[in-house]
Amino acid sequence: MPLLDSIRTPADLRRLHVDQLPEVAADIRRAICDQVSRTGGHLAPNLGVVELTIAMHYVFDFGHDRLLFDVGHQCYPHKLLTGRQHMLANLRTSAGMAGFPEPSESPFDLFRVGHAGTGISTAVGMARGDSLRGEGYDPKSNPSGRRVVSIIGDASIVNGVAMEGLNGAGVLKRQFLVVLNDNGMSISKPQGAVSQYFDRVRISHRYSEMKRSAGEILAQIPGGSLVKEAYHLAGEAAKAVIHDGGTGGGAQGGWFEHFGLVTVGPIDGHDFPTLIEFLTEARDFDRPMVLHVKTVKGKGFDFSEQDSSTFHSPSPFVREGCRVEIKKDGRSFTSAVGDALVDLMTRDPKVVVATAAMPDGTGVSKVLPKFPDRAFDTGICESHAMDMMAGLAKTGFRPFFAVYSTFLQRAFDQAFQEVSLQGLPVRLLLDRAGLVGGDGAVHHGFCDVSLLRTLPSAAIMAAIDEPSLLAAIEFMRTYEEGLSSVRYPRDTVSSVVADKVGATPAFELGKAWCLTPELDAPNAPTPDVAVLAFGTPAIDALRARDMLSGEYRVAVYDARFAKPVDQELIRSLLERRIPVLTVEDHSIVGGFGSAVLEAAQEMGLDASRLSRLGLPDHWIMQDSRTKQLADAGLDAHGLARAIRLAAAGRPVPQATTIAHGARQGVNGSVHAAPAAPTTV
Repeated sequence: MPLLDSIRTPADLRRLHVDQLPEVAADIRRAICDQVSRTGGHLAPNLGVVELTIAMHYVFDFGHDRLLFDVGHQCYPHKLLTGRQHMLANLRTSAGMAGFPEPSESPFDLFRVGHAGTGISTAVGMARGDSLRGEGYDPKSNPSGRRVVSIIGDASIVNGVAMEGLNGAGVLKRQFLVVLNDNGMSISKPQGAVSQYFDRVRISHRYSEMKRSAGEILAQIPGGSLVKEAYHLAGEAAKAVIHDGGTGGGAQGGWFEHFGLVTVGPIDGHDFPTLIEFLTEARDFDRPMVLHVKTVKGKGFDFSEQDSSTFHSPSPFVREGCRVEIKKDGRSFTSAVGDALVDLMTRDPKVVVATAAMPDGTGVSKVLPKFPDRAFDTGICESHAMDMMAGLAKTGFRPFFAVYSTFLQRAFDQAFQEVSLQGLPVRLLLDRAGLVGGDGAVHHGFCDVSLLRTLPSAAIMAAIDEPSLLAAIEFMRTYEEGLSSVRYPRDTVSSVVADKVGATPAFELGKAWCLTPELDAPNAPTPDVAVLAFGTPAIDALRARDMLSGEYRVAVYDARFAKPVDQELIRSLLERRIPVLTVEDHSIVGGFGSAVLEAAQEMGLDASRLSRLGLPDHWIMQDSRTKQLADAGLDAHGLARAIRLAAAGRPVPQATTIAHGARQGVNGSVHAAPAAPTTV
């Protein structure tokens, strides 16, 4: 029986001898790799932190102490050690384990976390809260109090919020540990001056000398304090490396120490004795500290170590000896964007492109090597990227910022202040818009339309397939009145429209495109229902129309724009008293349907026959994108039901279905089925 099977809580782990921990690590790696190969998920980040996670749970009692993750995609080992092994088989579904920390699963998870840079700040808040309640650890007055640990990656530490968190952590008058997991990678290679600083630390000869001298000194100190002696006695060499990256600037060039945090390391993040000794000392340290831990992303398997970017979050894959093949589902919107950018930058020397640490996930990886002077990866710095593109627009370039919809909101203030308020034409390519499947609520792109619709002169679009995506991008290239955006899902492109309707016309500001021309021609019969679909729901609307063939005449429109909406079309439909159904893979609050409703009111039209479908007003947790759309009533069957109701003059309710195996939580949120009860 695998040793991992005997661990139901971290208390079971702590009963093991340290010599048994490598076996636990091997069991965890096998379990994670086997499951991700079947379902997909985050692989390389989790493989890289196995020993570190085990060591942290071995030293700390996180049923009492606080453990806060930054990003959270490296939490699988943590979950397997905290009573959730039985949930692994249904990874990233509503019946199993979420791919990110999920408090409804276990009290060991304190926050739902899917965006970078937040872990230190929330940890500072919990440290302050515990101290105010008299529950914080103090070696003299409260030795049984709660410790606080935040784990963050070297790519996330450069995020602006992380910097603000460090600034707040440095003034704490208590124990506070930041574990810096330095693997030299984010999803792809980290960018910027800070990543270069870490590179200097890793390759410095003085670091190697410091490690040797530290080992010699510590061997001569019976019962000495490991952290204290490593930091102070071997510390002059260590400080020179950690604080100035081996450049000769001395301690005055320090970085973490300028925030007020004692810094120790780098130490080997895969060596249990080293990890446990340093963590044990750090556990009882009475000041804020950074423990710099060096790990290998994808550790344990040659294929994931050698190509950790590809295996960061792969689709299901097959291993046959040394050969690994990732299953392909067809051409994605992301691939289509990458090819479109290559063509665009070749044709137009004014086009520049940026991404924020997501070159593969946005398609920008295709242009980075071809146009190194006009394509940029800023690292996990969305706000900086937006402002940088504003600066490029100000100097006469045509900037495109490729960013996940869920990460756009991190740069909304910049979209408002430095882009829209200045009247600058920055162009947003919003990948992963709408429901994203297994990543769940932390990554759904559900509010980009409602945010951007507030900005004057913005042109807000959605693509339904590759031809419409290319047409939208070409429209954006020459749109100079303000900010523009096009949204598209994490999905494969469809050929339904090309097969059924034909060639895609160019985008015209504020104009929809009828996908059922037989109902839009002069003297055409009046439709029983008109569906205005924003984005890919138009594909399912066409399928629903086919399902209702012979029963109802259904006109389907590709709305194209959420701002400005097609007022002429809206007026024509409502004045003819045709029931109108708006559909979008976006929040029902403030989205495309709201824009149509507002336009009707502004034109003084009777909107009583207008119904809206979109993402319901509760959190939708992890599962397949197909199932999430069905649960929200946005698949072909759900749209057919809604069309029947609209045609009959009956109210079309918002979907309230809760996926099988889930439960309703506070504030109407939907949570995955909880794990077996764990007392902490």
